[in-house]
Amino acid sequence: MILYIHGFASSGLGAKARIVREYFGDEAFAPSLSYVPDLAVDTLEQIVRQARRRKEPLGLIGSSLGGYYALWLSERYDLPAVLVNPSIRPWKTLAAQTGTGANYYDGARFEWTPSHVRQLKKYRHASRGRRCLLMLQTGDEILDYRVALEALPEAESLVVEGGDHSFRDFKEYLPRIRSFLEAG
Repeated sequence: MILYIHGFASSGLGAKARIVREYFGDEAFAPSLSYVPDLAVDTLEQIVRQARRRKEPLGLIGSSLGGYYALWLSERYDLPAVLVNPSIRPWKTLAAQTGTGANYYDGARFEWTPSHVRQLKKYRHASRGRRCLLMLQTGDEILDYRVALEALPEAESLVVEGGDHSFRDFKEYLPRIRSFLEAG
């Protein structure tokens, strides 16, 4: 199974999630996660545990905040993970987002609080990226790609000049993602 983990204020129905499902077909699962970090991580852990009970191979793809969650899951459960423009310290970058927010996919409103920001700190990791493919675009307008490179020195890294936070031309990299995850 390929578990796609979307970013902050996004959805399992967003553009990258749709692209992953189209490419990987029945292998892909892209749930819509709660904006509440503890609830999102609980859902992800349930999915991982269920895959383990079925002895089903599992690879992770996480984008932005989803990359942070994927990195934590990778370390905790020894899983391969592809991190797409990942947020490495979301408790810092998302602290400025407190207040009323809206989901990018459907416009649903939610309240992002300091408590939610504090919850993110619980999922800090010691990982150096050992089982990770780090996919970064230097033109990311939200996150500085160099932070991820520095934090994850053992990750296999793919740095693409230009682009943006959404990882422009993501679809073109799916064969590379597949081969990384299949290699385990």
